[in-house]
Formats: sequence, C-alpha cells, structure tokens
Amino acid sequence: MLCIALFGAITVSGQTNYPEPEKMNPGMSEFWLPQPKIVTPGSITTNSAPSDAIILFDGKDLSAWESPRTKGAAEWKVNADGTFTVDKQKGDIQTKQKFENFQLHIEWSIPANITGKSQSRGNSGIYLQGIYELQVLDSYQNETYANGQAGSIYKQSRPLVNAMRKPGEWNVYDVIYTAPVFKEDGTYRIPPQVTVIHNGVVVQNNTTILGTTEYIGFPRVVKHGAGPILLQSHGDPSEPISFRNIWIREL
Repeated sequence: MLCIALFGAITVSGQTNYPEPEKMNPGMSEFWLPQPKIVTPGSITTNSAPSDAIILFDGKDLSAWESPRTKGAAEWKVNADGTFTVDKQKGDIQTKQKFENFQLHIEWSIPANITGKSQSRGNSGIYLQGIYELQVLDSYQNETYANGQAGSIYKQSRPLVNAMRKPGEWNVYDVIYTAPVFKEDGTYRIPPQVTVIHNGVVVQNNTTILGTTEYIGFPRVVKHGAGPILLQSHGDPSEPISFRNIWIREL
C-alpha cells in the first residue's frame, strides 16, 4: 500500500499499469495561426505571373538586367513580339537583383532554322545564383553527352528524361532552388538543391548540386552569398536562341 501512495501506479504480478492517454479530439491537432499569405496565381489564358512575383522580363525592355562584364546596360536585342535574343558579341547578361531561395519561371526557344549538332546547337545556360548552370540546348533529336543536354545540371546531373520541343516551339523551365548554407571553413553545411520541371515534366527532382558547374574539371565548392540569375552568351556558331516571360518568386 505504501508503494501505491508514493508512486500513484498499481503493481500487479510485477507489472506496472500506467494511466491511459487522454482521449484526443480533432481540435487538439489543429492550428489557425499564422494564416498563409494570399497570392493570386497567374492566368493560364494570358500566361501572367503570380501576384507576388518579381518580373524579370515583361516583353518591353531589359531594365532588370545588366552586363556582368561592364555593369552597364544589358545589350541583347529586344524584339517587337515581346521576346529577346542572345547577342553573342555582347557577352552574358545577369539580373541586377541578387537572390537566395527562389521559384523561377523562364521560357526559351531554339530557332526553327537551327544548324549544328551536339553542343554546337542552340547552346546557352541559366546560372542559378550566377554559379550553377542549368543547361539550355537543342536536345530535340540531337544527341550529346547526357549530363550536358537540356535540363541537366551541367556536367553533374543528367535530366531524368528528354522533354524537348522541336525547334521553333517554346520550352518552359520552372525551377525551385534552395541556396547552400556554408560552414566557417567554406565547405557546404547544406549543399544547394534544385528541382526543374521542363515543359511540365520533372527532369531534376530535388537534385543536390555538388559545386560549380565546370566545363573542364570537376565541381568546386566556392563560398558565396546571394547571387543573380545569369543567362549565358555561348560561343558556339549556331543561331542564337530567344527568351520571354521571365519571373521569380523569393522563397
């Protein structure tokens, strides 16, 4: 009896019987605050951006972009149809604003009259934080090394499938990117991660980026902070590609 008074549990045949958990009700696992911020989605009909997106190209000018070489104006050609075309004589362009975690939407088109083969066929690239290249290439009936075709994290991760549309049609990338976190010694505590949807098809599924996307050699880990979206002016001799409808949401 002394045991019962001190410990509040009954021992029967050497086993302790503890009180049953309290009965649950639905409200015990519900929370109401904070409520998610309301974002108006873009229109499927007009292909507009969500209400909280930062518009990087609205079909009118490249005022959100600059030359990384000169820090002056981006000098690629803006076309009357609301697109812009790579100028291979002017070099790369990048956003003036820098980003960390984001959702990026970007559309690009290979010219219908494209020539060349393998990597010399509509080559460009989208550099996440200005460092990690998501490859742009005409991979429609054009074989090249698997980790260098459209939808690849260049020289690292091949796309899960080839989802290219034929030249003259528009391709869409929707990208969800998580920036790396670094240790004090400059190595990754958490490496960058990316998911890429190409024309509605997942081609990178929460892929770990191993480091810089080198043309020659292997990835290097370079400590950095927020960075721009950079579009590559590739030196291949094929006809230049075009872009349109670019927006980004910070996460």
